[in-house]
Amino acid sequence: MAESPELIIHHLRLSQSDRVIWLCEELGLPYQLQCYDRDPVTSFAPAAYRALHPVGTAPVIQDGSTVTLGETNAVFEYLLAKYDPQGQLSLPPTHPNYPDYVFWLHHTNGGIQPALNDLMFARMAALPADTPATQVMQGRLDRSLAAMEAQLARYPFIAGETFTAADCMLLFPLTTFRIFMPYSLEAYPHIVSYLGRIGERRALVVAMEKGDPGLKRPMGAEGAVADEEGPQKA
Repeated sequence: MAESPELIIHHLRLSQSDRVIWLCEELGLPYQLQCYDRDPVTSFAPAAYRALHPVGTAPVIQDGSTVTLGETNAVFEYLLAKYDPQGQLSLPPTHPNYPDYVFWLHHTNGGIQPALNDLMFARMAALPADTPATQVMQGRLDRSLAAMEAQLARYPFIAGETFTAADCMLLFPLTTFRIFMPYSLEAYPHIVSYLGRIGERRALVVAMEKGDPGLKRPMGAEGAVADEEGPQKA
């Protein structure tokens, strides 16, 4: 595996960039970690972070002096293509579970996260649960979680018998995001068991402590509730 000591992960704390740290730890990839705290009043990324990339959102990586890349799926594909050529954390198109791998790698941010974001904003705006748009997003989330539950009833990992980058992708909506927008996984016992399994991975433990030291992520059925001072910390 090629090494890249010039790789920098710009991690916005309490954000989906935690997945990039975990991916690099799983790959054993050398990297520099630069962490940024959210604004204590608005919870937005600080100006220094937003200036890193034209989109202004997490995650952002830099690789050497020529590459600055944002967008979670793009960052994952870049790192896997360049630094995991043997496919340690991916499945080839010839693998029978390749459709599962590629679907969950992209559906997490393409389907689950947009639904969660809309539901969070609806909750912040105190919109009734029976608002048509809210019902649509809740239905999409429910169908995604049901599909995930069925998949994890068959396999130990989201793409099958093997741990892949698609599992890293699931981290944020199932854990960190539930600090901001608590929701229950009580109806999904296989997802809860899955969180217990991945929570024991050494690379995940190391990555989370590096990125957000002491943060209590919900890894069970219930989501954490942020108090008046912000998300819960140890």
